[in-house]
Amino acid sequence: MSSDETPNVPTPRNSREAVREKAQKVHAQQSRARIMRRIIVGAIAVVAVGAIGTAVTLAVSAQVSKPQLTPGGMDDDGILISDVTTSAAADEMPATPSPDATDAGTEATPTPAPTTTSAVDIHVYVDYLSPDAGQFERANARQLVNWINEGAATVTYHPVALLTASSNGTKYSLRAAGAAACVATHSPAQFYAFNHDLLDDQPEVNSDGYSDADLADIAGAVGADNVKSVRSCIQDQDYVAWAKEATSRALEGPLVGSDDLVLTSAPMIVVNGEAYVGALDDPVEFSQFVLTVSNDASQDASTPSPTPTPTATTPAS
Repeated sequence: MSSDETPNVPTPRNSREAVREKAQKVHAQQSRARIMRRIIVGAIAVVAVGAIGTAVTLAVSAQVSKPQLTPGGMDDDGILISDVTTSAAADEMPATPSPDATDAGTEATPTPAPTTTSAVDIHVYVDYLSPDAGQFERANARQLVNWINEGAATVTYHPVALLTASSNGTKYSLRAAGAAACVATHSPAQFYAFNHDLLDDQPEVNSDGYSDADLADIAGAVGADNVKSVRSCIQDQDYVAWAKEATSRALEGPLVGSDDLVLTSAPMIVVNGEAYVGALDDPVEFSQFVLTVSNDASQDASTPSPTPTPTATTPAS
């Protein structure tokens, strides 16, 4: 039996064209997909780079726009102690030995104060991490307070940072000097007690040192006024940049009241422009140095200035 119907089967030529057209469509779709992916990735990269650039710009702008703060009440990078009204620090100070004291139990007599018509000018450069600075403070604090309250001496403390690299990366010396500047600015009456506490109970070299929160707590413990201002100043590190610059100025010199002295160590004690090079833990030796400088100043002040000899004039003939 025969039939006139022909099965609907594509010829080989039509089959190849159909496959080719389908392949072209798939290729076109894949090409569009690749292009879209590239556009999306490029857009993301541009956004990311822009975001990073914006963040860097904002950070730099914030750093540049932040003013370089200068502490108040610190002329020549130091704070003058003209009167110690607080007894909190003085109560813990050891009695100052005298040359008249004996090992047999004789009660020590007070170290004599410098005797000049004007007060002796003492400048103490301190790094709060320096063991030598702490040693000098503990040995000489009581007689310094006595001289200050008697009007025999003015004492100016200069916070510096020579041991910034000796605190496991926390930059304790720098931060402590900045904290001292905060107390000097916002609570100057308590500066001496704060300064004394930092030197009397120091962290060890190559330790982390006190945190900013710890430093703020110490300031509060000594009775600092404007506690909130002091705390925010310390924790925001308002005067850390100043402390770094003040240290550089001291290293370049000349130090206050001297002709050519520069900071070489901490502590460095300058009396009437002369550097003390004696034992830091011997208050008697330091007292004798101050008395010698004081007496020299008195002699210079009492020596009359030479008066010019009148020049004889020849009478006119």
